[in-house]
Amino acid sequence: MSTIITNIFPGRYIQGPNAFKTLPEEIKRFGPRCIALLCPFSTKVILPTIKQPLHAALDLFDATEFNNECTDEEIDRLVQLANTHKPNVLLGMGGGKALDTIKCVADKMGLPCIMCPTMASTDAPCSALSIVYTADGAVKRIQYHRKNPDVVIVDSVTVSKAPVRMIVAGMGDALATWFEAESCKIKNAPNSTNSGRPGSLTAYALARLCYDTLLEWGVQAKCAVEAQTVTPALEKIIEANTLLSGLGFESAGLAAAHAIHNGLTQLPQTHHNVHGEKVAIGLQASLFLTGKGQEIVDEVYTFCEAIGLPTQLNDIGLREVTDDELMIVAKRSLEPGDSMINEPYPIDAEAIVRAMRMADHYGKARKHGLLSKQVSTQLHTRKFVQLHCH
Repeated sequence: MSTIITNIFPGRYIQGPNAFKTLPEEIKRFGPRCIALLCPFSTKVILPTIKQPLHAALDLFDATEFNNECTDEEIDRLVQLANTHKPNVLLGMGGGKALDTIKCVADKMGLPCIMCPTMASTDAPCSALSIVYTADGAVKRIQYHRKNPDVVIVDSVTVSKAPVRMIVAGMGDALATWFEAESCKIKNAPNSTNSGRPGSLTAYALARLCYDTLLEWGVQAKCAVEAQTVTPALEKIIEANTLLSGLGFESAGLAAAHAIHNGLTQLPQTHHNVHGEKVAIGLQASLFLTGKGQEIVDEVYTFCEAIGLPTQLNDIGLREVTDDELMIVAKRSLEPGDSMINEPYPIDAEAIVRAMRMADHYGKARKHGLLSKQVSTQLHTRKFVQLHCH
């Protein structure tokens, strides 16, 4: 039976070396007054290089520093600032939490917003939603917005100089995109557009392209960031982490991996890990939860090992985690409104705990050479297992 589908996209996507040079012209398309929310790195390193041309081009460019967490208190602070200065457009520069915060402010104020990620660590720049946290770092809610960001500008030179951990975490987040899209497609589940409707062939194709791009170019891109240089591989992975993953998760949908991530945020031991690292653990658990075959399980684990993503609970601070603690994770991932419901088969909390234990054991067994190498060696046609960076 035919059904209505919904896809959503950012208004404009700009990527390349020194792309931040386009900021004056992009801001002026909306008006001469801009308020910017900058992460500490952006304030210290990037602001001095863009301040003069922005002040020359605009009537107002006022920058304030991000308070490190996307909370209701931080959102309210920025709304008050915007009410005082009356900007035409808002700009966010930094990581995913800073960008999520300015999206919330823009939605409340009815203003256009420009996203300037300084690392390719999440797909937040392109989406029409924000993850709002409590002050102590637990997920509080998913906040949907009326529209996607108006402009996304990714400067690949800036990304190449960001911590290597961030590009790797971005690949962890993006790695889940296809698997969650596949579950949503099987179930004909609603995507992440807050429309209650499923995605399209376009969305599912972009999600698959995201996965294939990661496996083909991920290790080379990590090497490029280690060398602090821009290469074609890095440009491809920036696009996969930011645009393909953003379009894929939002217009195709989320499922178990991100639901388990949301559960993991309930354990304080995981708060030092960034979003994509916990999503990777959620994805690995979802492989066993949904009964994926041996070849795809080894493909995912081999890729995670090759780029340095966590493959054990110990890697995200859960050294001696109890079943009671994992049950907290499982129950949170099953809360109404979370994405576990998009899996095509019924799932209960006990099954999630078992899957997390299995994924953890599998990661440990691979690390200590306790598994047969026969299956893994069949994967060596993938270029990512032929490359090694240190």
